[in-house]
Amino acid sequence: MDNNIIQLENVSKYFNTSKGIFSKGEPFTALNNISFHIKSGSSLGIVGESGSGKTTIARIICDIYKADSGRVIYSGKEINSMTKEEYADYRKNVQMVFQDPNNTLNPKLKIYSALSDGIKKHITKDKQEIDNHLKNLMEMVGLPYDYLDRYPHEFSGGQRQRISIARALSINPKVIIADEPVSSLDVSVQAQILNLMKSLQKNGITFILISHSLAVVSNMCENIAVMHKGNMVEYGNTDNVLSEPQSEYTKSLISASSYTLMNRKEME
Repeated sequence: MDNNIIQLENVSKYFNTSKGIFSKGEPFTALNNISFHIKSGSSLGIVGESGSGKTTIARIICDIYKADSGRVIYSGKEINSMTKEEYADYRKNVQMVFQDPNNTLNPKLKIYSALSDGIKKHITKDKQEIDNHLKNLMEMVGLPYDYLDRYPHEFSGGQRQRISIARALSINPKVIIADEPVSSLDVSVQAQILNLMKSLQKNGITFILISHSLAVVSNMCENIAVMHKGNMVEYGNTDNVLSEPQSEYTKSLISASSYTLMNRKEME
């Protein structure tokens, strides 16, 4: 039985590069004929330099951007062919964690409200059940329950990212896409957030991790896709890709990285 939860088939995306007010400029190929699949409960790391197309992939999977060609499939159903109910289920079950948690947390709302709104909409309106759910969420991300009574500005960057992850988890999604979730954090805090995400993977959540860091992706994900100028130049099992890279670009990433496969094994 096919247990792919996310599948991209020949997806391409173009943007117009503006030259001025009265001209559109030349179309820029952000993604060129991208295909891959992700099995339920697995993890995929998408790595590449800035402008490689990795964030565009994330936003197309979340339906923030529309693909210009190709198909995005969730649990066997193309998202453009979904019924209203199927689409609502897809939007609930595919959640995104952004690089900057300030983009997802309303500074005027206490954390309780930020986390409970989705629960009320998708899970339960019973206050006791909401409180129990929030207590479990805060435990999962390693924060005290009474932090729910605070505003976003009262937290450090690492704490806000934990809250952002809790917000993504609040409606029990099946897929979490994390787009550069640690790049804006201090190195010591990065390790804490990555360890948190690694522990969450054990709960059966499918993870897609977007990063420019080969070391981060290789430590976190069982499968890897390497993006370069809108093209997927490598895709497969992480150990296999990094042990026997086929593309020159992947080889250059590996040689430029400060890690080795042996060091990665020691980290696990």
